[in-house]
Amino acid sequence: MRCDGQRQQGITQKNMALETAETGTSLGRCDRTSELEAEELATAYEVFPGGALGGNALPDDIRFVFSHGQGARFHDTTGNEYIDYCLGSGPLILGHSHPAVVQAIAEQATRGTHFFAYLNDLGIRYAKKIVDLVPCAEKVRFTTSGSDATFHAIRLARAFTGRDKLMKFEGGYHGHHDYAQLSTAPKRAVNYPTPLPDSAGIPEAVQELMLVAPYNDLEAAADIIAAHAHELAAVIVEPIQRIISPQPEFLEGLREVTARHDVLLIFDEVVTGFRYALGGAQDYFGVIPDLCTLGKIAGGGTPVGAVTGRADILDQCDPRLKGEEGFVYQNGTLNGNPLGAAAALATLGELEKPGVYKTLFSIGDLLRAGVKDVLCKNEIPAICFGDGPMWHILFTNKVPQNHRDVMAADGKALMQFDYELIRQGLFVLPGTRRFVSLVHGTRELDETFAAVDRACQVFKR
Repeated sequence: MRCDGQRQQGITQKNMALETAETGTSLGRCDRTSELEAEELATAYEVFPGGALGGNALPDDIRFVFSHGQGARFHDTTGNEYIDYCLGSGPLILGHSHPAVVQAIAEQATRGTHFFAYLNDLGIRYAKKIVDLVPCAEKVRFTTSGSDATFHAIRLARAFTGRDKLMKFEGGYHGHHDYAQLSTAPKRAVNYPTPLPDSAGIPEAVQELMLVAPYNDLEAAADIIAAHAHELAAVIVEPIQRIISPQPEFLEGLREVTARHDVLLIFDEVVTGFRYALGGAQDYFGVIPDLCTLGKIAGGGTPVGAVTGRADILDQCDPRLKGEEGFVYQNGTLNGNPLGAAAALATLGELEKPGVYKTLFSIGDLLRAGVKDVLCKNEIPAICFGDGPMWHILFTNKVPQNHRDVMAADGKALMQFDYELIRQGLFVLPGTRRFVSLVHGTRELDETFAAVDRACQVFKR
């Protein structure tokens, strides 16, 4: 493995990063951090809670600062090279700095970067593209994140039905707002449909509005829906919950039982939207919800989300209804931002090319098969699983069907193994599912299998 030495006088951070990229690196982390990166990490601790931008932070011995990325790889500011399986937590299906996306953003930047949430030409074009591609989409409202999208979808559902409660599935992630941060990652089991808060600061009154069901258990979900239909506005579900695939007829059954009880069905497609098909998981599985939330790929690497679905539900946001009963306020300074629309349209232009999804799924299949072989060869008591362009490792002997199956796996072993993957040059979000992009080629896969093998050797010791 390679390590750059101390910072050179007169070389800027950017130039140093580019220089280290050009000199050729071997995959993985070196044993010491450059003076530059050490200073950056120290500053991060001064200005950010826990030295982190958000809710995730690596241990100090493997913490780093991103410098620049290209394709399936990126470098930190010490000069270490990584193959990226986090991909910005999913948005970068085309990899880093894709030429079409870079060009689209640059061209739009010369025309204007922001016009407030009034109409702009690219925002209109992008909304029309969503309506054309996504089966449930009749109208669209843009947001600036997937969390914003799920928040507004919930508000729309409550206004439309006149009911206050919502049902989600244990282990499902729907963002960071109060209604979402319930039973997302519970550390203990409680009786359904009682929720557990994932964060301090969530009012008990909010908790009383959420019902929780086990994913992939249609009978249990149907019983809860039937018992609470008179007060239930909607059921929100990730079609593929984190990395757990739906059992046959589960999504179809949810569609039938919610329709029978006049309860809205919301598909949270922030992760699956445009990833499994141009029309998302609803297209892939053939189940059409009432509302759908989009994010990640929907922004092409920029902060864009969207709520889409039935026109009669979305039309509650019509600003001409302000002051009238039933009007739903939905707004955001950067909604429909033209830079985000440009990046998104460029991304979709690449995804619309013939054979793209066949290629993407093939990369995922090859990756999982190769990692399985390495784990087996090293007699590591873990499985590698997933469908399509997502994959994961768990220290268990069966593919999970719900969150409690995930809880039953050896989470501590997984975290230690994932930390070692990072040391060996594979960037994953520890403990969480991971992605492939269209630019993870044969070279990246071969280097990945070699890095997993090295991680296995260290893990066994």
